[in-house]
Amino acid sequence: MDISDYIKQLQSVEEYSFSWDELIQKCHKTETALTRELSRLVTKKEIINLRKGFYLIIPPRYSKQEQLPIQLFADKLFNYLDSKYYLGFYSAAKFHGAGHQQVQREYVMTDNQFPNIKKSSLDIHFFTTSKWPTKNILEKKSDAGIFKISSPALTAADLISHQTKLGGINRMLAILEELSEEITVQDINDLLSWYPHKSTLQRFGFLLESALQVESNLYVPIMECLKASKYYPVLLSPKSKERPGAINNHWKVDVNIKLENDL
Repeated sequence: MDISDYIKQLQSVEEYSFSWDELIQKCHKTETALTRELSRLVTKKEIINLRKGFYLIIPPRYSKQEQLPIQLFADKLFNYLDSKYYLGFYSAAKFHGAGHQQVQREYVMTDNQFPNIKKSSLDIHFFTTSKWPTKNILEKKSDAGIFKISSPALTAADLISHQTKLGGINRMLAILEELSEEITVQDINDLLSWYPHKSTLQRFGFLLESALQVESNLYVPIMECLKASKYYPVLLSPKSKERPGAINNHWKVDVNIKLENDL
């Protein structure tokens, strides 16, 4: 079987990626012949060599963009990489209806460190976390099967936690506002059952109450969780040489930036 035939076979069952090991099993050709055929298909932009030994199929409807929506290959990619993952940050926000900022980059949280990917129009940034979530990861269905994303509450917490690498609070304020409409009390309680970063919870609670002005049943559990142990003053927007100053809120958050919705 030629690689082209194998690709057609995969597409007939809505699969858009394959590995070198699969080719060796299915195509029964020499490695040299397979390498030559792969190279020809990459040149024709019918496939993309995403990661050593892992390829994406670019069907005609995506050929203009020269990329593939990440939900069509994420699960298979991280299975191949033997790593846990979830689509997070702005990528997850899109699936929760908070995608008015057309982000060309995809964001993935994993339990292993990987170099970012920039191939053709594909731009994927990886983040790692020291404590893998025990809850707040949702399974969604795409044409190619299941993929994992962070829940609205975890998406918001991740955005706030990594704000300095993602454009700052004001850039994400409109997205946090839209996410807050999707967050449930159960989602918050699930987050509080395992989430380790108190400073992020303080900022999250402050924003929910003061900036986003949501129903109190969403932020009261966060305050109760914080009060169960000590928590200390933090800056809303972390700055390396700045320390918290005067604070007039029960979250102990020093509002050291002017909050302005970027949209």
